[in-house]
Amino acid sequence: MAETGLRSVRDEETRAEDVIMADDEFIAEGGHPLHVHEFHQFLHVPVGRIVVTALGRDYELSASVALWIPAGVAHSARFGADSVIAVESFDADRFELPYRDATTINITDAQRRLVLGRMRSTCAQEEDPEVFAALSAGHRNCLPLPQPTSHTAGAVARELARTPSDPRTATEWAENLYTSSTSLRRAFRAETGMAFSEWRTRLRLNHSLGLLEQGQLVSSVAARVGFVSTNGYILAFRRHFGQTPGAYVRSSLDRSA
Repeated sequence: MAETGLRSVRDEETRAEDVIMADDEFIAEGGHPLHVHEFHQFLHVPVGRIVVTALGRDYELSASVALWIPAGVAHSARFGADSVIAVESFDADRFELPYRDATTINITDAQRRLVLGRMRSTCAQEEDPEVFAALSAGHRNCLPLPQPTSHTAGAVARELARTPSDPRTATEWAENLYTSSTSLRRAFRAETGMAFSEWRTRLRLNHSLGLLEQGQLVSSVAARVGFVSTNGYILAFRRHFGQTPGAYVRSSLDRSA
C-alpha cells in the first residue's frame, strides 16, 4: 500500500500538505499510518482480515469484501501478520472511479479470480483498463456482505442469494441441514461478523436496489425480497442507507439524468 507519491496528513479532517517519499519506515508493524496518495487503489484480502480507517469510519475487509480508495482520500490500515493483501492501483488522471469516498464492494468470484491471477502472474500489465472496468463494475450502493465459509452457513447463504424471500428461520434452516440452530447462528456470527438475521436483512436490501431502479413499487419490492411488511422494509432501508426507498429512487434518477 505504501508507494511513492504518498503525502502525510495531520489528521483526517485536514488536507494533506507535505509531500513525502515512501520508505521502509512508512510501513509500521501491523499496518500503515495515516496517508493519502494520488492514485485510485483497490484492496482485496484473500487471506485474513484488515481494517482500513478513512474519514473516521472503519472498513473491515475480508475474502468477500474489498475496498476502493479514491485518490486523495486519507486513510490508515491495521492488519494481522497472517493477512495477504492484493493491491491494484490506477492513475486518477486516466481512470474515472465512480466513488468519491472509500467504498466497500462485495467482491464476486470473477473479480477474485482476476485479482489472484494477477498476483501470481509475472507479466500482468499494470493499470490495465480491462482490469479497472472489471473491478469497478457492480452496484455502488450495496451493503458489505461477508460470506460465511463453513459448509452449513455457506449452504444457507447460497440458497438465500438465489431466493432472498425465503422465509425460513435459522431454526428451520438448521433442521433442514441436520445441525443445531445455535451452531448455525454461531457460524454466521463468527464468519461474517453479524447475526444471521442482520446478514439476511442486508442481503434482502442489496437485492432490492436493482428492483427499485427498475421502477417497481416499494410495496412490491418489499414483498419480493422477503419483508413481512412494507413499513418494515422502509424502516430497514432508512436505517442502513440513510434515506427511504422513494428518496433513493429519486436520487438515482437525478444521477442518471
